[in-house]
Amino acid sequence: MGYSEEKMYEEKVFKDPVHRYIHIKDKVIWDLIGTKEFQRLRRIRQLGTTFLVFHGAEHSRLNHSLGVYEIVRRIVDDVFDGRPEWDKEERLLSLCAALLHDLGHGPFSHSFEKVFDLDHEQFTQQIILGDTEIHEVLVKVDPGFPKKVADVIAKTYKNKLVVSLISSQIDADRMDYLQRDAYFTGVSYGHFDMERILRVMRPKEDQVVIKHSGMHAVEDYIMSRYQMYWQVYFHPVSRSAEVILTKILHRAKHLSEKSYAFKLAPIHFYSLFEGKITLEDYLKLDESVMLYYFQLWQEESDPILRDLCIRFVNRKLFKYVEFHPSNEQMSKLLELNRLFQKAGIDPEYYLVVDSSSDLPYDFYRPGEEEERLPIHLMKNNGEIRELSRESEIVDSISGKRRTDHKLYFPADILEDGTGNRKIKKQIRQLLDLD
Repeated sequence: MGYSEEKMYEEKVFKDPVHRYIHIKDKVIWDLIGTKEFQRLRRIRQLGTTFLVFHGAEHSRLNHSLGVYEIVRRIVDDVFDGRPEWDKEERLLSLCAALLHDLGHGPFSHSFEKVFDLDHEQFTQQIILGDTEIHEVLVKVDPGFPKKVADVIAKTYKNKLVVSLISSQIDADRMDYLQRDAYFTGVSYGHFDMERILRVMRPKEDQVVIKHSGMHAVEDYIMSRYQMYWQVYFHPVSRSAEVILTKILHRAKHLSEKSYAFKLAPIHFYSLFEGKITLEDYLKLDESVMLYYFQLWQEESDPILRDLCIRFVNRKLFKYVEFHPSNEQMSKLLELNRLFQKAGIDPEYYLVVDSSSDLPYDFYRPGEEEERLPIHLMKNNGEIRELSRESEIVDSISGKRRTDHKLYFPADILEDGTGNRKIKKQIRQLLDLD
């Protein structure tokens, strides 16, 4: 028996609050979980700064990765097994790709990526294909196996059915994070009937399809996703924390470029600041490292870096007002910029427009840049129909992008009675605070 078929002497199970148990029988999966690159995901939160709003949102990327693995395991072992459209030789590949799909996420993932112009998917590829413990495990299956896993995660693998299990509009990734994030944030929006969806999933050529009888469960899933994005993922207070986080990193990078003398040299950031980060440096970064520096930077002599870190560490966040990028509002923003500078408050760090946008469901439209694989329903006669053609609920939101803009600022500084009170009063009036 080869390594790819080797099983544990006894099945291992992890207790899980969402799926009850995570079942592991394959030796390859067990070995991957034990690697240092996978264990690093314990130190990266699934929801970034959201823990500052929903205090239970402390769950990690490791929690989520195990959950995605478990959903895919159930699909390939319980739903697809024995069906002629499913190639059982793709089973282990599907499980490994599901487990490792988020491997390259950095600390406070998306904020971190924006500041340093990074792509976590590229780092996922590097970890899988590079000189790592993950690669050592995968290559034992077959010399070409790491490349296959990387290709599935990159959505370039030839078998699109395998890709669709972890990357489509109804995939194991989304089904896990919606339920997991709802559980840990304590909201009810992310709940849907996953058991029903799994029962009506079918393998079909290039992607998973859903039996027509399961349409209402899919409608529920789509609406759950819509609600989670606007009630949790785009929560304005969480976005305030993200704004401050990104400004901390921008400020630290700026100071480093100006040869500022930090009290303790931020050695973990130097390759990032220089745009020359190696995989080795990247893997040393996690949220505990970043928070350590934020703690130290609360005592830095630079007033902006010090203030921003105090705000983040102690949850003294920016306030916000609605902002619509019309000509009138843009003129107001220019005036606010001028007044902030006059009041000695740097608008680069203390006056920030943040936008969030989501497209809850769409289907492929010829000529558009991004191809979106639609959700397909399979009728009793075998006919395949795109979801929004059958569901009035989904049709009502298909292709409709919702965007929200907020203007963030430090209300406490504008109200503290120090500095030029007349200018601060003008600012407050422009922001409709008085």
